[in-house]
Amino acid sequence: MKKVLTIAGSDSSGGAGIQADLKAFCAHGVFGMSVITAVTAQNTQGVFAVQDIDVTVIEKQIEAIFDDISVSAVKIGMVSRIETIRAVANGLKKFNAQNVVVDPVMISKSGYYLLQPDAMEALVSCLLPLATVLTPNIPEAEEISGRKIHSLKDMEEAAKAIHLLGPKYVLLKGGHREEDAVDVLFDGEIFHHFGSLRIATPNTHGTGCTLSAAIAANLAKGYLPQEAVARAKEYIHTAIEHSFSIGKGVGPVHHFYNLYKGAGMLDDE
Repeated sequence: MKKVLTIAGSDSSGGAGIQADLKAFCAHGVFGMSVITAVTAQNTQGVFAVQDIDVTVIEKQIEAIFDDISVSAVKIGMVSRIETIRAVANGLKKFNAQNVVVDPVMISKSGYYLLQPDAMEALVSCLLPLATVLTPNIPEAEEISGRKIHSLKDMEEAAKAIHLLGPKYVLLKGGHREEDAVDVLFDGEIFHHFGSLRIATPNTHGTGCTLSAAIAANLAKGYLPQEAVARAKEYIHTAIEHSFSIGKGVGPVHHFYNLYKGAGMLDDE
């Protein structure tokens, strides 16, 4: 069994962050491990508080994993501070981590800043060059590239600019556009477009975390980045299609729909 590590924040409601990543890993048949960078107080309505984990503890978590267990892929999510970013980058370089997927988490759906403003430069300079696949959404890509994105052509130009910052592949997600969601994958030479019909549901909590975790799981299983992204896109589409109306706000996606269906645990539809 392949072993995949998530380095991210904890979501107390279970829909995003570490919890979503571990669910996605399990759904892909890989063994999930975690390094927690922050603890958040959040639910389907928003993020209400964040406590960053001490950098020494983050470093020790990374060392504990890599000293003992072979890591086939790494997904990086919420790393809110300069000190955290540097500790994670140093740890990945020290242990020569492979198949690194970076989800540049900046702002929650409710508008809470999960990346401190002064940490953007560190994120770009320290983590982007280590990324096998970088997965920004449009607002994140605008922040990283310094470009406004309105059209598919804008997405391609931003992906080009971001690729120059170091990641091997840039997957610019198009979910924030009003048209059908088209994601753009750029490898430095060729653009690949991944289109999907927009699903009419408010329950999309944890979609970015889940997609990047699924990409990491597929990389760990030996798929090349383009195929890993394609498989992850198919997985997240199903998870959104069968998402849950849990709580009073934005509900979570269904990480285990295919497994439950295969086991006969779902009512006939």
